[in-house]
Amino acid sequence: MTVSTMAIVFAAAFILTVALAPFGIPLLQRLKFGQSIREEGPESHFKKAGTPTMGGLIFLVSILVVAVVMGIVFDFMTTQLSTLLLVFLGFGVIGFLDDGLKVIFKRNLGLTSIQKLIGQIIIAIIAYVLLRGNEFDTSVTIPLVKWSVDLGMLYVGFLIFWLVGFSNAVNLTDGLDGLASGLSVVAFTAYGVIAYVQMQADVAFFAFVVAGAMLGFLLFNKNPAKVFMGDTGSLALGGGLAMLSIVTKQEMLLLVIGIVFVIETLSVILQVGSFKLRGKRIFKMSPIHHHFELSGWSEWKVVIVFWTTGILAAVLGVMMGVM
Repeated sequence: MTVSTMAIVFAAAFILTVALAPFGIPLLQRLKFGQSIREEGPESHFKKAGTPTMGGLIFLVSILVVAVVMGIVFDFMTTQLSTLLLVFLGFGVIGFLDDGLKVIFKRNLGLTSIQKLIGQIIIAIIAYVLLRGNEFDTSVTIPLVKWSVDLGMLYVGFLIFWLVGFSNAVNLTDGLDGLASGLSVVAFTAYGVIAYVQMQADVAFFAFVVAGAMLGFLLFNKNPAKVFMGDTGSLALGGGLAMLSIVTKQEMLLLVIGIVFVIETLSVILQVGSFKLRGKRIFKMSPIHHHFELSGWSEWKVVIVFWTTGILAAVLGVMMGVM
């Protein structure tokens, strides 16, 4: 896979997403797929009520079309690419069902946590079976020190935990205009570079297709957002990113490249744990991006600072991954 090929697939996904959005957004509006804002959220977010959600459908369609068509053209249709698409689209379907129920019943709750978890586990197990049929390495390596441990059959448990954990991490991060979509461009690009250096053309292909599509979506999702990705998009992105770390055998590196997603998740865990154990909150509101909003930061400032953090972490992660 040459640099020019990467640029072509990136551009193709970007252009198709930008072309689909002007048709997809009005369609979501006509179907009354508007965002419901949770009552306990920042008051500044109430004005976003009614903004079309489930916008993840736009880039899911774009990614599927580009991945299949150009995957055939460039001969990238491998078991690994199929597995990546399975997880990405499968988690997207779970998110779509979750969003759909929220829209239909005009509430902030869609699928129950157990229902989503069961769906995610089933997809993760299928992905594991597909990879194991291709003599997949079940060891996990710590970056830099190169210390590794072979988990054997236990790897399926790790894979489930990793996919579920990061799909929910991206979901938690998707609370400000452009935040999760911008960070996704950065993270998928970082893993695309790592896969390219590893000469895994099929994996790099997938990463750059998603990165290109997300950059196109960002044009409509940045502040003030014309559309939100919803769980349809965030669960797909989290699952796909976690799967990228697995097929590149740089699982632990995701803790660096995806540091903002990790921090957002930890802020929720710490907030809930502190309140249950001590009856006190650590942050003004969690996830932590809301804490900064309530501390007087503008939404755009929070997003820029978090993007910058994600970019610096991604550069560090790529350096660690190719050493």
